[in-house]
Amino acid sequence: MRKTLLLCFIHGFKGGDDTFGGFPEHLRALVSHGLPKVDVHAIVYPKFETRGDLAECVSRFRDWLEEKVIDIEVANKTPSPTVDPSVRTILIGHSMGGIVAADTVLALTSKGIIDSEDSTTPHLNSFMFPYIQGVLAFDTPYLGISPGVVAHGAEEHYNAATSALTQLSGLAGALWGGKAATEETKDAKKKEIAAALPGPSASDAPVPAWQRWGKMALYAGAGAALAAGGTAAYLKRDQITEGWSWVGSHLEFVGCLVKGEELRKRVAGMTTLNKELGVGFGNIYTRLGKKALSKTDGSMVGSVIGNQRTFCNLPKKEGKEFWHAAINDEANDETGAHISMFNPKDNPGYYILSEGAKRLIIRWSEGNDWYESSSENTKSSGIGQELR
Repeated sequence: MRKTLLLCFIHGFKGGDDTFGGFPEHLRALVSHGLPKVDVHAIVYPKFETRGDLAECVSRFRDWLEEKVIDIEVANKTPSPTVDPSVRTILIGHSMGGIVAADTVLALTSKGIIDSEDSTTPHLNSFMFPYIQGVLAFDTPYLGISPGVVAHGAEEHYNAATSALTQLSGLAGALWGGKAATEETKDAKKKEIAAALPGPSASDAPVPAWQRWGKMALYAGAGAALAAGGTAAYLKRDQITEGWSWVGSHLEFVGCLVKGEELRKRVAGMTTLNKELGVGFGNIYTRLGKKALSKTDGSMVGSVIGNQRTFCNLPKKEGKEFWHAAINDEANDETGAHISMFNPKDNPGYYILSEGAKRLIIRWSEGNDWYESSSENTKSSGIGQELR
């Protein structure tokens, strides 16, 4: 029977079907050339909902992947997909997609099997379905996001932040009775507001300002609320409220990045799967190169954090063998390198990164009974890139 190696790509937080660009087909072709005994297909997980609990997202992804694998097993006429599957899958995740991938395989192997010789000791479930051959992550913050992402960004945008803070301070002072606005400014703003507001008709009684501007103006006074350059911020109050709601709901999904114990437990779990079940595990992370290093010369942040600028934290001791650097000599900052990994125009190291990914997948897949038992019939062609 001809076996199938399925490369399943999972985008990161707020990513979409286009996150990987042409990388899925490029990597599929490389792996296919290196593993001639099996068919190699690639699918891309469609844009998913990032609101809500991470566990819910992992569950939805598992259901989706199971359907895709069953379709292939049926087409292959596999006698027993759960005991001897013809399909093995490499989960390939970018950023938070790597966490979804890791949690998926950890969940699939967590239902321990009781050893008949020791009825109290559960063992990892090697009969997982779908069968995951490996988890290949790209710039996944398994140990959290590097402090440099915040520090260097804060340094570069210090002036803009200072300006924004000044405006917010002025608005706060106006709202809560501070002296951010002079009496002359207040009078000018009152006249400006009076001109902008619709005036009462002959048959209407004067409308109090607080009725026209809402509860916020009831407490602060319409003139004070809009003083000291606060007009634009006040008029966009609905957008600000929506923004905070957006942040709150999405923190439920990315909140795992600040839970140190959970992060360490996830990495430890993947290390155990690698050693006991032979599940491949790797994280190809971005590191800024020549262009960024010159920017840190003489900077306060550079002198404290150093010039090894990465998007994700790196392990200090245990687990270093699973982290592989991908240098981007063109990127100016960590975030830029993170989002341009799969764009050869913005990442001069794209092809080196691709070769490194290919080598890992081949190492995880060849030489075992599953690969060696695959028949030599004609290979299928092309990419099976599912977007729905």
